Amino acid sequence: MIRYVSSRLMVFFIAFFLLTLFTFSLNFFFPGDPLTNMTGIRTFSEYYPVVSELRGADENIAVQYLNYMQHLLSGNWGISLSSGDGVFEQAYQHFFASIELIIIALVLAVIIGVPSGIFAATQFRGPIDKGVISLAMAGYSIPVFWLAQLLILFFAVKLDWLPITGQINPLYGITPKSGAILIDISASDSSYKMAALQDALNHLILPVVILSIMPMMLLLRLMRNATQEMLQKPYVKAARARGLSEFQVLIKHAVPNAIQSVLQQVPLVFSLLLSNSIVIESIFNWPGIGNWLVRAIFERDFPVIQAGVLMIAFTILLFNLLVDLYRGWRFPIVRQE
Repeated sequence: MIRYVSSRLMVFFIAFFLLTLFTFSLNFFFPGDPLTNMTGIRTFSEYYPVVSELRGADENIAVQYLNYMQHLLSGNWGISLSSGDGVFEQAYQHFFASIELIIIALVLAVIIGVPSGIFAATQFRGPIDKGVISLAMAGYSIPVFWLAQLLILFFAVKLDWLPITGQINPLYGITPKSGAILIDISASDSSYKMAALQDALNHLILPVVILSIMPMMLLLRLMRNATQEMLQKPYVKAARARGLSEFQVLIKHAVPNAIQSVLQQVPLVFSLLLSNSIVIESIFNWPGIGNWLVRAIFERDFPVIQAGVLMIAFTILLFNLLVDLYRGWRFPIVRQE
């Protein structure tokens, strides 16, 4: 296990090094002064000479990269060119707003997608199986931006059941601290906490449902195929011959081994969620990292662009590492391979 963990950590740190090298290089590819792109301090500012000395702008490129890493790891990510606020402080709140949305969507996708895939596998090539797979293909093929517009028109405009934009009605006066609205409501001292919570949940319904549909359909197909493959294995046939019921064979033998193969695709599902969340946040004006990054691109806010790219890519790398470590701990065959 130690050798496996060491190899996974080595791959992670190499990928992180290449990621930071890429974001550092962006400062020289963006138009304008590289130091301004890196820190947000403009050339005519009185602080520019001080920042130039701290960052080693007159030194060679290796020294500049080391200074960049030092400031990056210490949380000194510069200031926004458009708002003048600290990039790290902004990134913190936007990041947790996105993570809240993604985690709830992932939980919903797992709760519905995995059992539906198992059930479809037990009805292999039957009418139910064909109907479920057809539904999964349709759900996976529908673009999220088009589906979002349809559901907004129906549930928000036509029926007026759900809100369209934001995390919560501003009238509740919930001060954003962590960025995750449910946590901020729980930590607030508002006398309307339950009403605010209900309003926040109403704001979550449409973004979460739309964001979860594509990974849900992907998990359904993966779980159905993996479970059906396991049901054809010799050890499953031997379990049936020993007198185990079909339910016991499914729960004790087929599903645990099917989950092992599906876990390999979970990083892909998470990456899909994270990329689709950028579109969803822009449509619903959700104050997440994706919406923040899109606005920064339009405003040519280069320090924010670097921070957004870095955080999204680092989150995917970290999630892949955690999944690999869990698979290595849970399934010994992974370590042997």
